Parts: sequence; structure tokens; C-alpha cells
Amino acid sequence: MNEKLSLSGLNRIGVEEFKQKKKNPIIIVLDNVRSMNNVGSVFRTSDAFLIEKIFLCGITPKPPHRDIQKTALGATETVDWEHKSSTLETIEELKTQGYIIYSIEQTKNSIMLNDFSFPKGEKIAIVFGNEVDGVSQEVVNLSSGVIEIPQFGTKHSLNISVSAGIVIWELINKLNG
Repeated sequence: MNEKLSLSGLNRIGVEEFKQKKKNPIIIVLDNVRSMNNVGSVFRTSDAFLIEKIFLCGITPKPPHRDIQKTALGATETVDWEHKSSTLETIEELKTQGYIIYSIEQTKNSIMLNDFSFPKGEKIAIVFGNEVDGVSQEVVNLSSGVIEIPQFGTKHSLNISVSAGIVIWELINKLNG
């Protein structure tokens, strides 16, 4: 029988144990994301998959705020994060630290997510963009590559929190596969 687990049966770890765990070599960069709910969701997904750090850039709201907390459910206390005024400067800084930068966007030469190969032994930063305008062209230009989520319907657009969940899940599978 498939009996649902109780909260105590989930074997959740505490904040300090989370902080000590080895993180996956992935950084998330939010490029002028407006919605606090989207930011909170990205924190929660990043906690679930042991993401190294989140950079909140430009107008992206930052904790503490109840609308972020509503969807983050405490993940702002576990996942390392930093607010930066400029996405471009953040990308440049990450490059000097050895990160390979990938924007999540639709471009002429994008790599479909299912075709993407996680660069073995490398650290990557994934940039998610604004809900209306996506990742800025300047950031796309600074990226080593662009990853696109294959879509088959009429909209060809996903909410950023949904995109983050799909991309992070797929990257973790490729990293550990």
C-alpha cells in the first residue's frame, strides 16, 4: 500500500545540517525577476536540490518579505543568497571565479535542455529572466551558451518558477547521471 508519509517520516534535516551538506555546483542568477512568489519558489526549489547559491539581481526582490516567505517556506534561511545591483557585473564576477554561464532563453542557437550535456567537473551558473522580457540581451551575449526548454503548445512561455523547477531537476539528473 502507498501510504503517505507524515511530516516526521520525511526525515527532514535542520538548517545547520543543510548548511554543512555538500552543494551541487550550480548557481542561480535571477535577472530582474519581479514576482516575490517566483523568487520564493526558486528558493524552495534550490533548497530541494542543494543549489550552491542564488544571486538576486537588479529589481529582484530580496528577503525578508512575507510574500517571498509564503512560497519559500523557510528556504531563505537555508540557501545562500546575495543581492547585486547589476546582473552584468554578477556574470562577469562569476566568470572570473570559473563558472560557465548559461541563460535560460529562446534564441537562434539555443541548446534544447534535453540535448544539454552538463560539463563534467565544471561549475555552472544558470540565469533566469524577467517575467515579461526574459533574460536581457546583454546577459545572453555574456553567456557561454543558452539553454531552451522544449515546448510543444501554443504559448512557448513558462512561469519562471516552473522553468526553474524543470531546468534544475534536469541539470541535477545530468550532473549525477
